[in-house]
Amino acid sequence: MSIGLIALLDDVAALAKMAAASLDDVAGQAARAGAKAAGVVIDDAAVTPRYVVGFAAERELPIVGRIAVGSLRNKLLFLLPGALALGALAPWAITPLLMLGGAYLCYEGTEKVYEALVPHQAHAQAASGAAGAGNDRALEDRRVASAIKTDFILSAEIMAITLAAVPEGGFWTKATVLAVVAIGITVAVYGGVALIVKADDAGVAMARSTAPAALGSLIRGFGRALVKGMPAFLKLLAVVGTAAMIWVGGGILVHGLETYGMPWLGHAIHDAGAWANGTWASGALTPAGGLVAWLVTAAGSGLVGLVVGGLLIPVTSYLLVPAWKGVSQLRMKAA
Repeated sequence: MSIGLIALLDDVAALAKMAAASLDDVAGQAARAGAKAAGVVIDDAAVTPRYVVGFAAERELPIVGRIAVGSLRNKLLFLLPGALALGALAPWAITPLLMLGGAYLCYEGTEKVYEALVPHQAHAQAASGAAGAGNDRALEDRRVASAIKTDFILSAEIMAITLAAVPEGGFWTKATVLAVVAIGITVAVYGGVALIVKADDAGVAMARSTAPAALGSLIRGFGRALVKGMPAFLKLLAVVGTAAMIWVGGGILVHGLETYGMPWLGHAIHDAGAWANGTWASGALTPAGGLVAWLVTAAGSGLVGLVVGGLLIPVTSYLLVPAWKGVSQLRMKAA
């Protein structure tokens, strides 16, 4: 009996080790996949705060919470099963869909750059329509719905990147990795957004601190700096998000071309990074060689993203948008 018990305990220990190893593997894969989706995540965090601009302070966190719930629902109920079905039934479609999403990221990022340099009518009207937001519930519902739609596109790209980053494995391993990434990224993005949108309120509260002596002076000074610095931080976050969209989108397209037997562009970008690394490594700044190589590689992918996005702007403006309007008008007439 004791031998049987010892054997059972050995089996339990072996299963526990296997489970622990599996969890470690899932955590590692989720971390790697999340890192590859970082550019989209940054843009998601950069885009969302604008949806709460103009509302009363007490509505900011509830709005962020509603968007977060919608984002999680998109990922877990729609995108995760869709990604698993795609991986099981049509794995050949993952790369084309990734490239399609990458092209969309290039377009969106380049459109933002173009809008900043040459403001045009469509965005001016959108901006004027967004102005004057108040405490109206219908307006809040429209903002939340718009944010969730935008998040759906970004979330779809995140899930596709995650699926492509997960090596061959079992169904449940892939499902768990996708779920971990979905939940982790949603918590990280919208937790960060909540901190961002309430940072100025926290700064005001600290600036009014009545703490005595040096501590109070330090708290009040930090609060004033926080209030003054948040607008600049939000602008910087928007710039970083735009750059990340273009860089990630360009990188996805470059890797997709390599998959389809056109590696010359990826090799050229890689060789430029390697040249930059070797140049720096031959001097006194050897530790910076890897960083310089990464910056050069990211710049190469970003340049590809800008070119592709620039080509897509007229295609979208003069072909896709009019076609979509025509289809919408036909549907309205039919209804």
